[in-house]
Amino acid sequence: MKSRMFIPLNVFCILFAILSSGCAVLEEPTVPSRPQTLRPIVSAEFPRCFDDMAYDGLATAVSRSLSYLRRLPPSRIFFFGNDVYTTGHMVVSHERFLDYIATNPSTEDLKEFIKQRYRIYHSVGRDGRGTMLFTGYYEPVLEGSKKKTETYRFPVYGRPDDLLTVDLSSFSPKFQGEKIIARFTGETLLPYHDRKSIDFHDAIEGKAKVIAWVADRIGLFFLQIQGSGKIYLENGEICHVHYHTTNGLPYRSIGKLLIEEGKIPKDEMSMQRIRAYLEQHPEEIPDVLGYNPSYVFFKIEPDGPIGSLDEKLTPGRSIATDPRLFPPGALAFIETQKPLVNGDGRIDRWVPLSRFVLNQDTGGAIQGPGRVDLFWGNGVYAEISAGHMKHGGSLYFLVLKSDALKPD
Repeated sequence: MKSRMFIPLNVFCILFAILSSGCAVLEEPTVPSRPQTLRPIVSAEFPRCFDDMAYDGLATAVSRSLSYLRRLPPSRIFFFGNDVYTTGHMVVSHERFLDYIATNPSTEDLKEFIKQRYRIYHSVGRDGRGTMLFTGYYEPVLEGSKKKTETYRFPVYGRPDDLLTVDLSSFSPKFQGEKIIARFTGETLLPYHDRKSIDFHDAIEGKAKVIAWVADRIGLFFLQIQGSGKIYLENGEICHVHYHTTNGLPYRSIGKLLIEEGKIPKDEMSMQRIRAYLEQHPEEIPDVLGYNPSYVFFKIEPDGPIGSLDEKLTPGRSIATDPRLFPPGALAFIETQKPLVNGDGRIDRWVPLSRFVLNQDTGGAIQGPGRVDLFWGNGVYAEISAGHMKHGGSLYFLVLKSDALKPD
C-alpha cells in the first residue's frame, strides 16, 4: 500500500489563501470550452494510407491500445474535435481495424476499407492549416552501478520524500485537472528545487532514493528528456527506468539557448550536436543544463519503455501528443520525413515517411495542436533519427463510423 503524506493544517491555510478568490463551496462547476484541434475531412481529402513499414509492429501497437481501452469504463468519452465517442466505440473501432490488417491488404484496398467504414479527422496543426512539427524520441541506454564509485557518480533519482503533489480541483471545480508540485518547509509551500540545485548543489541528497549511479552526466540529462531508458549495471542486470514525476517546473530548451547564444547554428541543431558542444566545453555544463529547471524522477519497471497509458511503446508505431487536445490510445496516420543513414552513421538524406501509429504517450515539451513526437525505439538508427528529426508533416485520426458498428 502506498503511504499517504500528512499535510499540516497551515499548508491548507496557505492553499486556501492562494485559491480563495472564486472558491465558494456552492459554486456551480463550469465546463471549459474545448479547442477544436481536429476537423473531419471528406473522402477526397483522405491521405493515401500507404504504410512504409508494411504493417510491421502495427498489430502489436493496436493491441496495446486495446489493452488500455479495455481497462476503462465503457462509457468513458473521447473527443475528436466536436464529436464524442465512448470507450466501447473505440474498442470496436480498433478491433475492426486489427482484423482487417491481419489480411495484409494492399494500400488501395485498405484505403477503400477506411473510406467505407471510418471517419478521418485532420489536425489543424500549428498554423490552422494542418502543418505539424514532428520530432522524435528514443530509448537511451546507459552504463551504471548500484553503488557510487569514481566512475559512476551521477545519481538517477526516484521520487523525493519531500515532494508534494496538490490536486487543486479539491478546492474548486474551476481548477479541474490542475495541480501543483511543491515542498513544505515547515512554514510555507515553495516550488520544488530546480535542476541546478539538484544536480550541482546536492539539494535533495538523502531525500530521494538513488535508483542507480551512471558515468555520463549528459546522457542522464537526455535520459530525462526521453522519459525512459535502460541502465546496464555492472553486475550484469538491466534496469528499466521510467518517468515517475517531475519537480513541477517548466521545461526550457537548451538547444534554443545554444542557438540564441550563437554557439550552435540553427541548421546544425540536434541532440548529437548538443552533446558534442558540451563535451568540448565542460565548464559550461552547469549553466547550460541548469538552464532547463525541469527535472524528472524515475521509477523501476519490469520492462519498457512504458508510455503514458501504462503500456509498452512500439518502435515506429507509438506517438506522443498533447493529452489535453488529442484522444489517448487512438489510431492515427502520419505523414512526415525519415532519415536514410549511411555506413558511417551519417544522414545521407531524408525521404517520405507515412504510416499508421497509435497515440500512446505524452511529453513535457509536446504541447499544442501542432506537435507530434515519434518513438523510434533504441539503437544507433533510433538515436540518430530521434536526435535530428525536426520536420513538418500531417496528423490524422481514425475512428469507426457509428453506422459501421454492427458486424459485417
